[in-house]
Amino acid sequence: MTPVIADPALLTHPALAAAAARRETCWFNPQWQPLGKAQATLPVDATVIDGAEARLARCAPLMAAAFPLTAGQGGILESPLLPVPALHQHLERGWNRPLPGHLWLKADHALPVSGSIKARGGIHEVLKVAETVALRAGLWAGPEENTRRLLSPQCRAEFQRHEIAVGSTGNLGLSIGIMAARLGFSATVHMSADAKGWKKALLREKGVQVVEYAEDYSAAVAQGRQQAQANPLCHFVDDENSLDLFAGYAVAARRLAGQFAVNGIVVDADHPLFVYLPCGVGGGPGGVAFGLRQQFGDAVHCLFAEPVEAPCMLLGMASGRHHQVAVQDLGLSGQTCADGLAVGRASGFVGGVMEPLLSGIFTVSDAHLLQMVVALQQAEGLMVEPSAVAGVPGVGWVSAPQATGWRQAHGLTDQNLQRATHLVWSTGGSMVPVDEQERTLAAGQAYGPLEYWGFEGEQPNPFVRSKG
Repeated sequence: MTPVIADPALLTHPALAAAAARRETCWFNPQWQPLGKAQATLPVDATVIDGAEARLARCAPLMAAAFPLTAGQGGILESPLLPVPALHQHLERGWNRPLPGHLWLKADHALPVSGSIKARGGIHEVLKVAETVALRAGLWAGPEENTRRLLSPQCRAEFQRHEIAVGSTGNLGLSIGIMAARLGFSATVHMSADAKGWKKALLREKGVQVVEYAEDYSAAVAQGRQQAQANPLCHFVDDENSLDLFAGYAVAARRLAGQFAVNGIVVDADHPLFVYLPCGVGGGPGGVAFGLRQQFGDAVHCLFAEPVEAPCMLLGMASGRHHQVAVQDLGLSGQTCADGLAVGRASGFVGGVMEPLLSGIFTVSDAHLLQMVVALQQAEGLMVEPSAVAGVPGVGWVSAPQATGWRQAHGLTDQNLQRATHLVWSTGGSMVPVDEQERTLAAGQAYGPLEYWGFEGEQPNPFVRSKG
């Protein structure tokens, strides 16, 4: 049955017409600006990162005590930066051409506590709530006192009077729920129909109340927000609009700069950096992209990756309508095996911040997500969930012959592409149960290998089999 397009005017945009036809596509953002110019129009600046970085640092003793697995890193939640040369070679064989530069993986699937990119932002916001509640109750003296005080029986008793709630497709819920429950808050996660059963079970095991909805992410968030408004002692974590989440995510960029320095990676005009971030509602990738532009300026190009059935940020930014339009207006379902990316309507706040900062957005089919899970596991021995590999095709899009005009407009020559760093941000997966991993691998293997990826039409499609 032909899908009903609620707003045919959207189809006048080539990228949105491709999206409505469920074709993998890439859109390069014409609103991109040099950081010096963009800075003047942004509603946030680097001071929000300063605050989040300071809070996470002073709460490190608390984290080390609350989660002993983090003690080896001094209570700092950070993920490894991994070279993935075997995956790079796999991709070159797939595309049957050299892919210039060096490929790395930012392994946020291995972040401690909740195993996803959501850990930094979600835990940061819960820690801020805990500091605020304890300070108001006279149970904590402020930043000059050790934050381990927040684990005291007196603070726990006070936290039990308060609730922290969030709407989530899964990973943010794990981050918020696990942290809030550990401190003693009453924790509630409103979960959409897309959320995986094992994530709901894990939250309940940690003492978190899980409220399930038959509708999608937006409905779960709306219901959670409405219920929270009825309780004056409830703090609702709003992934669509929370500056505290956004700031916590952005801290990752500064830590990445330190990891680059350790590995001898240079980022400047002659050594460009390309970062590929899976995107759902936009909070996590938006915060990271904001931090990256603040850190590396115009030498970094950030691209979001979205499922073919749920390209909400592509729709919002390419149309200029942001949160006022949903993927259902393109006749798309919003349903995908990448549960963390199963979002129909993007954050208007994040879309607005990204307008001058983001370089582009590309889409990926579920079949290719599953195949890439298999490819990463076979090439590098790393197991992630489908959403975490969405960024893998990015190196193909930015280096494709069809992207020559975009590269020229940004001064990206063949020479500096050879010196480029490509970074795939893996967003979740280390907490996935073994039986779920096996089902995902089996589903990917059923599609067979990507033996050759060619290009079709005006837009490069790195996952179309050669017809030759």
